[in-house]
Parts: sequence; structure tokens; C-alpha cells
Amino acid sequence: MTDNKGPRDDRWYLPLMAPNTKGDKFAWLDPTSIYINGKAFHDLLDDLCAELDPDTIDVVAGLDAMGFVLGAGIATRLGKGFLPIRKAGKLCVETDSATFKNYSGRTQDMEMRKPAFAPKTRVLLVDQWVETGGSMHGAIQLVEQQEGQVAGMVAIVMEDNENTKAYREKYHCVTAVVPGSEWQRQANAQTLDSFATYKPEMAFPV
Repeated sequence: MTDNKGPRDDRWYLPLMAPNTKGDKFAWLDPTSIYINGKAFHDLLDDLCAELDPDTIDVVAGLDAMGFVLGAGIATRLGKGFLPIRKAGKLCVETDSATFKNYSGRTQDMEMRKPAFAPKTRVLLVDQWVETGGSMHGAIQLVEQQEGQVAGMVAIVMEDNENTKAYREKYHCVTAVVPGSEWQRQANAQTLDSFATYKPEMAFPV
């Protein structure tokens, strides 16, 4: 695989991501093996945080569930608080709710504690992978219901479609997979060349 050359294109950890082995009910790949490997996880956070200005962010919100991992890591790096945005029925306090369609086309609800922040609070939204943009749409609704401001979006990748194009035009979006790169092309096709040589032990902690 040959990526475009540039300061954000050394993404040595992306081949650690595993292909889906369980069928259509699951996402087409699993990035969690990046998190298992300490160097990979820290380099991923370095690459994402390099494109963020802490002075423009008041709180980091992670989307249930794997957005919690990236979101909490980024919040810690930036010295900010962390706000979990949960799937419906998980919070034991009063909540705001929003309905969205996930990557599989199923309708789901997500919730956020009420109140979570003061009006005009700047909220950075973080998810592991943005495929159709449905989960992000739900998170935006929740932030706006409490009169917050979306400070930007972060993910390992945003696949290219009309929804994510609109997000990139409206918000500061940071992704480990660089738009326009060979990695982006493969992500859009929902298959990576690295799947052919993937082995779980590549990501084992050392």
C-alpha cells in the first residue's frame, strides 16, 4: 500500500485493525486491536490531538460505545472533562434523547444526561468510526437540545458520503485516515488490503 506523503500520513497502526469474521450484523472491521497495543494507541492519540486546539473545546463527548475509548483518551490528553453519550436506557438520571439510524439502517435512540453543561458549551464529538453519519447526527441533536455548540468531530475515519461531506464542510473534523489517501479509498470500499495479511498477534501488548 502506498499513501500520499505528508506529516499526517504515517499511519503504521492502521493494519492492526481486524476484519469482521461474524457477518452482516456487525461493523465490517474492528479497530479495537489498535487500543490493545500501547504504542499504537498512543501514536493514534498523538495524531488526532495534533489537529485539535484545546482552547476551542470545553468538554469531550464520546459516543456509545467505542467512542468512549477514544473520547476519554483525547479528553485526558487535552485536559478536558469527558461526557458519555449513551444508548437509550443506560443512564439513571434525567436525560435528553434523540433518534437516529445506525450504519446497519436500524433505528436507535441515544441519550445524554440533563443537564450536562451550560448553554454555549463547546463540545467535541468523538466516535470510533463514522460510516453513514447517523450516530453523529443523533449526538449533534443532543448537544443542540441543550444549547451547546459542536466544536468538531474526531474519528479514526469518516467514510465518504453526503452526510460526512456536510460534516467536513460545517465542522472541524479530524481523522486518523487522511482524506484523499489510499487508506481513505480502501475505507470507502469497506475492505482493507491489510486484511490479506492480518494476524491477531500483530497487536499483542509487548
